[in-house]
Amino acid sequence: MYFEQFYLGCLAHASYLLASDGEAVVVDPQRDVELYLKAATDHGVTIRHIFETHLHADFVSGHQELAARTGATIYMGQQAGAQFPHVDVTDGFELKFGQASIRVLETPGHTPESICLVVTDSEKSSSPWAILTGDTLFIGDVGRPDLSPRHTPAQLAGLLYDSLHGKLLKLADNVLVYPAHGAGSLCGKNMRAEKSSTIGTERLTNYALQIKSREEFIAQLTSNLPARPEYFSKDAEINRTGAPALSELPALRAISARELKSMLDDGEIALDVRSNDEFAAGNVPRSVNIALSGQFASWTATVLGLTARPVLIATSDEQLEEARVRLARVGIEVLDGYLDGGVSAWKQAGLPVATLSQMTVNETYERLQSGGWQILDVRRAPEWEAGHIDNALWWPLNNFKIAPPELDRDAPVAVHCKSGYRSTIASSLLQRAGFKNVVNVTGGFDAWQAAKLPLTTAKPSVLVGP
Repeated sequence: MYFEQFYLGCLAHASYLLASDGEAVVVDPQRDVELYLKAATDHGVTIRHIFETHLHADFVSGHQELAARTGATIYMGQQAGAQFPHVDVTDGFELKFGQASIRVLETPGHTPESICLVVTDSEKSSSPWAILTGDTLFIGDVGRPDLSPRHTPAQLAGLLYDSLHGKLLKLADNVLVYPAHGAGSLCGKNMRAEKSSTIGTERLTNYALQIKSREEFIAQLTSNLPARPEYFSKDAEINRTGAPALSELPALRAISARELKSMLDDGEIALDVRSNDEFAAGNVPRSVNIALSGQFASWTATVLGLTARPVLIATSDEQLEEARVRLARVGIEVLDGYLDGGVSAWKQAGLPVATLSQMTVNETYERLQSGGWQILDVRRAPEWEAGHIDNALWWPLNNFKIAPPELDRDAPVAVHCKSGYRSTIASSLLQRAGFKNVVNVTGGFDAWQAAKLPLTTAKPSVLVGP
């Protein structure tokens, strides 16, 4: 059997292609499906089947386009209520392809319709070889239980406990585990960096599987959940109905500098996808910087929302195309265009250019000691609780979708995250909101710790938003 994992780092998403005797199966495909078609061609196999382990909330799946281009059948858990041609599957459903087979386990918990896929390769053994666990079981974690509008987190957590202990942990220790996400995904909160594991390893090392009591499991799984981005529920609905092919998206319109200036005056959003340093050196005033180098699409969807129609600012056609695809992966499909000629054209038009001041952690420490400065931490809650700068104010980046933090607009503010990526986003959002004296801390909390500067784990009331 041929088996390949495709890992999309920017979304921490894993998808899979399995094939035997020329017949192939794709599991949890990403939005842009060319990579599966190429792999199938390269290995001389034909994609006949597509499985979705559940209705993904953090990205838009390419199952409908892949089925249209290959004639493959889509399989989903019966509880999904999918509204496109597919086969509903329930516990015990088995698909044979060549000398391999997939057996479905219904494993509600992360979502009501979640399924896991037990893979057997009869060329090697009659016993199960691997299980594709979707978002039910991760490496070091399990799926979050708060993504269903019809169930409470406690109800889903209880179902997840039953699925794990009643089904997955009944498998042999040597069965390989391949999840749909890795470290960095918001579908869990404690994932390790490895891309695969075994049932035995997870039985021994996964914190969630060490919890013996169903009641304690529910209590732990429903406490301290990471913030759920607003776009999650919308992506799940897109996946329920099926997304259009990427080729059907409208072409981007070129926008002159003068026209963009007028659009910005009317409240338009300009999304600068260049690097943090390029943005800091010179940018279109009131533009938002979310660099392509990080979790670009997830943060764009989180802080701007799926209904935003930003004008893109980039340095090349390649950057524009990459941004377009990555935004489509999370459901941002309609854009108002792009700045023709980029920031260079803006400057040539004689329009004002903004900058973003930056300083090192040592400079930040010195200025905090001198007084008059505010320090804003935009990391997630678990990061903040593990350690933070004394007297820092806290407003996680995902909260910027609600409102900017309530800070003293007359006092300078230094903004930091873990490394500098999220803090640049936050700094640009603060500048867009009218803050005049914003400074980005380069290197972030990692650099602060490396410099052995003082920190605390005290938990005063430091939320600085409405």
